[in-house]
Amino acid sequence: MARIKGGLNAKRKHNRVLKMAKGYRGARSKQYRVAKQSVMRAMANAYRGRKEKKRQYRALWITRINAGAHMNGISYSQLMHGLKAAGVDMNRKVLSELAISDAAGFAKLCELAKSTLGK
Repeated sequence: MARIKGGLNAKRKHNRVLKMAKGYRGARSKQYRVAKQSVMRAMANAYRGRKEKKRQYRALWITRINAGAHMNGISYSQLMHGLKAAGVDMNRKVLSELAISDAAGFAKLCELAKSTLGK
């Protein structure tokens, strides 16, 4: 039986990594060994970044809700507790959008939370 050499598969693997490393500086985009390390780190950072993006959006929404709540004389934590006690099931994304675009509607929600808490 004839011997099969792995040259074609290795070349294909190298080219795939080098293609992903396109745009990197110096040896990082030219040499396979260096490019592989850079691509692996970039992929790990991209994975982590996708998780961090969700956290950053949640923090932004909370900041916006807090600003709107303080304009209506209630803190963020009291607002969220009051809305939960009142049975209002709105997520933070929608609440932050309300705080920005519909100040009157958000003020009504704040009043509802205040009345539920007994303030």
